[in-house]
Amino acid sequence: MSDILETLFGSRTRARLLRFFLLNPDQEYHSSEIIRRNMTKKSEALREINNFKKIKFIIERTKKGKKYYILNTNFPFYPELRNLVVKSNIYPQCTSLGKIKYIGDVKLALISGVFLNYAKSKADMILVANSVNRRKLKNLINSVEAEIGKEISYVLISSEELKYRMNMLDRFLLEFFEGPHDEVINKVPGLKRFISNLKR
Repeated sequence: MSDILETLFGSRTRARLLRFFLLNPDQEYHSSEIIRRNMTKKSEALREINNFKKIKFIIERTKKGKKYYILNTNFPFYPELRNLVVKSNIYPQCTSLGKIKYIGDVKLALISGVFLNYAKSKADMILVANSVNRRKLKNLINSVEAEIGKEISYVLISSEELKYRMNMLDRFLLEFFEGPHDEVINKVPGLKRFISNLKR
């Protein structure tokens, strides 16, 4: 659905910045951080920031000679825009998640939290992988965060640690498994049966 937003709002940069401000309403950001976190071109981002400022969608504040920007929560269409953006973040519309398989020997990738609009989840993603390429993992997380407009919390563990935690009935894992979640990758034998037994 992110491509739908891009079409509705005219460009990927505009859609990303809208989403970014709407999902982080209490934070102030310098333009350089906005550009970095949303992986946008500087000229395009600055143009959209100026457009947002003109219609009072965001407010500009100056601190120590530097300009910072924050969402104007009194903007007339704030609730409606936020609801639209939140709906657009639901998996499988987040295309960056398709790159998970390239970070290493990935056995399991489960998502919840921000991806499913489930605020009670203690993590947005659980990754079980061996021989992880840290650079590729960092790039993946950056891409996902830029696409959905919000920082994600994730847990990365090895196959051995997953097995140990399941045997110990680790509370964090059990709560994640029992709550709403979706599978991106599942190569763990018997995991579906394990989870279904928890929910009985």
